[in-house]
Amino acid sequence: MKLGRRTALKVSAGAAMFAPAIVKAQAATKLDLATVWPDGNYHTKNAKKFAEEVGKATNGGVVITVHSGGSLGYKGPEQLNAVRDGLVPMADILNIQQVGDAPLLGIEGVPFLVGNADELKVLQKYARPEFDKIATKFNQTILYTVPWPTQYIHCNVKTDTVDGLKGLKIRVPDRQAGDMVNLLGMSAVQIPWGETVPALASGAVVGVSTSSVSGVDGKFWEFLKVFYKTNHVWSSQIVTINNDTWKKISPANQKAITDLAAKLQPEFWQVSIDADQTSAKRMIEGGMTMIEVPPAMLADMRKRTASLEKAFIDRAGPVSADIIAKYKKELGRS
Repeated sequence: MKLGRRTALKVSAGAAMFAPAIVKAQAATKLDLATVWPDGNYHTKNAKKFAEEVGKATNGGVVITVHSGGSLGYKGPEQLNAVRDGLVPMADILNIQQVGDAPLLGIEGVPFLVGNADELKVLQKYARPEFDKIATKFNQTILYTVPWPTQYIHCNVKTDTVDGLKGLKIRVPDRQAGDMVNLLGMSAVQIPWGETVPALASGAVVGVSTSSVSGVDGKFWEFLKVFYKTNHVWSSQIVTINNDTWKKISPANQKAITDLAAKLQPEFWQVSIDADQTSAKRMIEGGMTMIEVPPAMLADMRKRTASLEKAFIDRAGPVSADIIAKYKKELGRS
């Protein structure tokens, strides 16, 4: 059927009315975000809240789906490279597990360097610019970082001396924690989180160096009796996005996402601080005993592991020495 000019113009105008909605639907960017942590973990909850708020801030222009529990098949130490290579567009990456590729990312894990969350903020103030450079080198952009609570030693042995822990096979998340555990006379076994609970169940390890939050995730009370508040190392999750993917997002939506990340990061940090206390209480309710490390025992731990700061600087290079020096100066340490 041949349309008259006036009819054709009406049809064309009508189609144009619907065009923006069609273009918007087609332009929506759908992204997968990989994390090894289970749904109940606060990092996963943070990621899901971020994803929800990104959808709102971009009016549905960017849709992020969080895949928890390692369901996309990438283990913790593999995530930095997985995002770099575009195998997954986003990930919630544990910084200290990437030291094989980027040694500086282990700076928070230098034993006894950081004492609390406020000190960690100071360290990150000097370390974050270098973290951003590393991310760029690995073809990704950091959106936000959230710390884990400090790590404790979870095991079945009650003692008031370092030697009382001698010989225990302890799971550690990274090389640096392993070096610390070995210097304290224990035997470090470095395995990713997903293999930790099976290792406890089989007896491959008899203890774990990790946070109270992970202790709850793994229901440690089913295997272990005590946890020592050693407060020995810190670490952070870093949420990143592949730069090739990032460039495909409009400047307006990029700004909406980065503004949102900056807004939510302080809130997520507070969640971390609260989670430590809540998780420690849950482990006690499960039947574990929390042990305040005696001052003499803690001093002995610090003395035996003091060499690890220099060892870290030797691996990570002069920039790490500069960061640590500025951090200590601000805190009034020698």
